[in-house]
Amino acid sequence: MKRSRTAALVMMSTAPLLLTACNNESTREGLYTSVEACVAQTNDRYTCQQAFDEARKQAETSSPRYASREECIAAHGAEQCEQRSDGNGHSFFMPFMTGFLMSQMLRGGQPAGLAGAPAYRDRAGNWQRPAGAATGGVYRNGMGSTAMAPVNAQPNAAPTVTRGGFGASSSSRSSGG
Repeated sequence: MKRSRTAALVMMSTAPLLLTACNNESTREGLYTSVEACVAQTNDRYTCQQAFDEARKQAETSSPRYASREECIAAHGAEQCEQRSDGNGHSFFMPFMTGFLMSQMLRGGQPAGLAGAPAYRDRAGNWQRPAGAATGGVYRNGMGSTAMAPVNAQPNAAPTVTRGGFGASSSSRSSGG
């Protein structure tokens, strides 16, 4: 009796672990410089256009903002900045969106969710994205500016796939599809 009770407790304690291991979710994320480059990798114009449109919309609110053109150029390089207005008579400078990230949640190999995010190049040519959903994280000369995080993906290459469950800490390359 005691042995079967112990066995039952051991089995119950491992059930959540087993269910996690069976998680059949993954996320595919790619960095693209254009909708056409995305389509070349994924063969899915609709999804690429949808991710690009979402990234462009996010860029309006999450792009880094600088009080002067010189500050923007120092961070992103010459010919990479444009002057904008907040609609209340205040102007600022922000970098051009030079790429976009497309993240696609997959369940059982089938698309289950899509997200697009803007990507920018810094003066050194490294790719960055807004660090969080909140805007106005860092301030420069009184202007709100979004904190940036590095992007660890090659542009217009096979998207990176990260898997849920035990494989969550590893990643592999996928040819898209």
